[in-house]
Amino acid sequence: MLVPEISLTPQTVNRFIARFGEENIAILHSKLSVGERFDQWNKIKRGEAKIVIGARSAIFAPIMNLGLIIIDEEHDQSYKSETTPKYHTKEIARYLAKQSNICLILGSATPDLETYYKAQKKEISMLELTKRTNNANLPVVEITDLRRELEQGNKTMISGNLHKAIKENLQNKKQTILFLNRRGFSTFIMCRNCGHTIKCKYCNITLTYHANEKKLKCHYCGYEQNVLTKCPKCNSENIRYFGAGTQKLEEQIHLMFPKATTIRMDVDTVSKKNSHEEILNKFKNENIDILIGTQMVVKGHHFPNVTLVGVIAADSSINMDDFRANEKTFQILTQVAGRAGRENLPGKVIIQTYNPDNFSIECAREQNYTKFYNTEIAIRKQLKYPPFCDIIVIGVSAEEKQKAFKITNQIHIYLKNRVIQENLGIILYKGIPAPIDKIKNKYRYRIIIKCKFNDDIINLVNDVIKIYNDTKEAKNGIVKLSIDLNPNNWI
Repeated sequence: MLVPEISLTPQTVNRFIARFGEENIAILHSKLSVGERFDQWNKIKRGEAKIVIGARSAIFAPIMNLGLIIIDEEHDQSYKSETTPKYHTKEIARYLAKQSNICLILGSATPDLETYYKAQKKEISMLELTKRTNNANLPVVEITDLRRELEQGNKTMISGNLHKAIKENLQNKKQTILFLNRRGFSTFIMCRNCGHTIKCKYCNITLTYHANEKKLKCHYCGYEQNVLTKCPKCNSENIRYFGAGTQKLEEQIHLMFPKATTIRMDVDTVSKKNSHEEILNKFKNENIDILIGTQMVVKGHHFPNVTLVGVIAADSSINMDDFRANEKTFQILTQVAGRAGRENLPGKVIIQTYNPDNFSIECAREQNYTKFYNTEIAIRKQLKYPPFCDIIVIGVSAEEKQKAFKITNQIHIYLKNRVIQENLGIILYKGIPAPIDKIKNKYRYRIIIKCKFNDDIINLVNDVIKIYNDTKEAKNGIVKLSIDLNPNNWI
């Protein structure tokens, strides 16, 4: 039984223990200590555990007599490993299911577009659940146009509509979840005199201000430095903090509702062992008024007393450099809406956005997956994106920009000649810098290929690896190569 987030493990484990007993269950995820993982691994290997619950790495558990694989929230990006080996849990699960001739169940309220496409093509069977648990009604979803809020002079993160709803919820002793997919206090720091932004010394990305620790942090390499009072470029003291994260949201909520109790759930608050479980239990059992969090509060949690969900900035996922941006937006908004009104109490969701007419936001408001799918699949077909093709990203990185560019250019010329000579049915794009062109002191380039992944493409990719391995830059470890099939992360 696989879940996408470690934070979902305790809830899932409790449900399984209640039904099947603790002695039959083993748990595997990265927050276990080495000793705990060793014990759980051996429990599975000895056949003492009949059920294994965990995050993506649990797919490799040494189960001797596998009978069923369940992947909950199958659409979730975290099932794809972004580090080498870049495996996708669903692909491993399909292979294991085929080898053992067993059933694989993929569960989701907002299925991955490619999974749903396979179901439409009758390649896999589809079972639909047309009602919510306990026959609960779907929450009412409202869209708030933040442009109107600005016109009315509201520059806070909370719209008038959401403020009123939170106030009513507090009066009625009901709980609220506020979702903002950015951690930290301010997302970038800029000098208003010369326009200089404070960036990480190792990555071409702005540093985020974390108010609790009075630090500027890079969310890519972990670099941190003390807060600046003067601009390092022009020496001006006119430094300002822009953007907003979960810490700033928490501060504004405290100012607006001083008597309300709050708890925050993001990467900064769940770094300690068992912190996921402690925060969720505290919110549920101590009836804390407001839970503020990033995407880890979105998925699968069941809080009976939550009747209001506020999405602070729906636009953050729309504007990603990713062809799946609309799909991810629809999924995350529909999933977070599903946290409201899960029992007999009516639920309400308020989505704040600068793009109220975006079709993914509109479909999320209607909670209409079919309408979203039909619109998005037509766009994908026209632009030749998955599931109508596969995308291979060849990444090249090096501490010297020129070396990274040189190898990228060599690989591109080689690929271009092969495509022309062999008339390969692929679309090849020129090598360009990655969207974030420098991370961890390495300059990054990439080549994108659109194709139908088959044996010919596998041979082509293997030949690219040979070409790379023959370069002196590769032999000296100066330049690194990475190859990813249908990546989730386009940064």
